[in-house]
Amino acid sequence: MNLMMLLEMAASGFGDRPALTNGSEVLTYSELFGAAGAAASEITASESEYMAVLDVNSLAVPIGLFASAWAGVPFAPLNYRLTGSELDALVARVSPAYLVAEEEAAARLSPRSDTTVVERTDFVERARAGDTAETSWSLDPEEVAILLFTSGTTGAPKAALLRHKHLVSYILSSVEFGSAAEDDAALVSVPPYHVAGAASIASSVYAGRRIVQLENFSAEAWIELARSERITNAMVVPTMLVRIIDALESAGDIQLPHLRAVSYGGSKMPLAVIEKAMELLPGTDFTNAYGLTETSSTITILTPDDHRAAAESDDPEVRQRLASLGTPLPSVELEIRDEAGKALGPGERGEIYVRGEQIAGEYLDQGSKLDAGGWFPTRDGGWLDSAGYLFLDGRIDDIIVRGGENISPGEIEDVILEHDAVTDCAVVGVPDQQWGESPAAVIVTREGRSVSEEEIQRWVTDRLRSSRSPSRIEFRDELPYSETGKLLRRTVRADLQE
Repeated sequence: MNLMMLLEMAASGFGDRPALTNGSEVLTYSELFGAAGAAASEITASESEYMAVLDVNSLAVPIGLFASAWAGVPFAPLNYRLTGSELDALVARVSPAYLVAEEEAAARLSPRSDTTVVERTDFVERARAGDTAETSWSLDPEEVAILLFTSGTTGAPKAALLRHKHLVSYILSSVEFGSAAEDDAALVSVPPYHVAGAASIASSVYAGRRIVQLENFSAEAWIELARSERITNAMVVPTMLVRIIDALESAGDIQLPHLRAVSYGGSKMPLAVIEKAMELLPGTDFTNAYGLTETSSTITILTPDDHRAAAESDDPEVRQRLASLGTPLPSVELEIRDEAGKALGPGERGEIYVRGEQIAGEYLDQGSKLDAGGWFPTRDGGWLDSAGYLFLDGRIDDIIVRGGENISPGEIEDVILEHDAVTDCAVVGVPDQQWGESPAAVIVTREGRSVSEEEIQRWVTDRLRSSRSPSRIEFRDELPYSETGKLLRRTVRADLQE
């Protein structure tokens, strides 16, 4: 099992079909296969132990992904938004490396004798013009395919290791080979250093779908590309979908006639946003895909049929599933556990544990975090309803401890978001002289609407209880999110404590 197996099958099955589009540059599946082989020869000749990419979405990313698999070294995409010193620290962790970088990004790096730096344009040109490697790739499923640095929302970035067996297992269990029609096109706009970037490339290749790259996201550029390239499939994070919907409404033109399917994930989707998206784009199927870097992308999905059933239902339990993460993939087992490790029943809040062939749960220099039974503790909190639909509360590390009582920020956020004047909110714990910690909320209201602090406090108290009601409420124009759509709770907390 090796990622190159997916590309080899695609090149053999539909080699003349376009595989990649980036601006005016187009590669067929046969050309992508050849470019990966030529690049693999260069990586091997450099005697590097990693193949790193410091770039936006470009042809260097998919070529590098498959070239590293061919050469038998891990692929390590780096966050181009980091500072020079932060990047130097990451490069030091993957050296000796063959590093492909956009010219300006490369200039921010300190020179290293053990790192071969190649400018992106040169790398792509040489890969497209070079000779395919004569050596075959390893079929050892235990080899590391990708090294991804986590976002570090609770500390310094960890280096998650995904082996070929994990990624290939995910693709084989979730995608049918050659299932895409010849005119299918997937728009990839998430950054390359996000697990969804690699997963989107691998799954589209196996399906035979043309991949259209958007170098940097903006709602206007996304919409223009979706129309000009006749995009049929796309993956976005919730903050992206918010901006896309706002841009469509502002322009007074909501037509995306070819867009058949949109998947979203990366953070909680506000209920009002997905409801508005379904209303504006009734011909588009929406899928909520929840996963982590350590789980090789998606582990649960809320299917298009689930979306429609929830939106059309009068049953409150079914209706609320529109805000859920759906149910586990057939190849994934999932449990909610308490602090003692005991499995919990429906409606009981705890930590999400998962198990399956695609679950890696391993870090560079830290080893595997799987327990003796093969279960991975996600550090995400959540609960299951009576039908097994998963609801996310947030990170376990964000739990608020008020007078010895554990309070989930997500539980309070869900209630506040039910208020028709609220479009987004974040709940964090702040110091409290009497209780140790107490909930505080930062709220974004809908345009033209307002709500008082006292009304929100009564709203929460009536639906939960007084201990859950925020002791402090602030109103903001927007909340801080990372470029991959994660709410930056540390920033929210720091802002409240200034």
